[in-house]
Amino acid sequence: MRSPEGGGLSAEQRRRREEVRMRAVDPFDAGVEVPCIARELRVSEKSVYQWHRTWRTGGREALRSRGPCGYGCRLGPHLQTKLAMWLDEGLAAHGWADDQVWTAARVRTLIGRKFHLS
Repeated sequence: MRSPEGGGLSAEQRRRREEVRMRAVDPFDAGVEVPCIARELRVSEKSVYQWHRTWRTGGREALRSRGPCGYGCRLGPHLQTKLAMWLDEGLAAHGWADDQVWTAARVRTLIGRKFHLS
């Protein structure tokens, strides 16, 4: 599920996923088979195999969350409010008359036109 900020996992979701990965460390140390760990944690075997490889090369710390992925938004709250206002005006107000569907490409173009950012 995506976070209200617009993408990826929320901080709480990242924390919960990290907890699940950390619960796999002791069974890894004890030599428990991956399918058993996956069943116990109620996750896919593929995930546990990936965690196991990561754990073998980097230990417990390698399984920690690295925070949100991707780039942070370059628009501050004030500019995000302005952008939301322009989006609410509709496409025709900004030169798109062929249809009324905001696409990622059109939003990117609008940001470029208004804020001179890409």
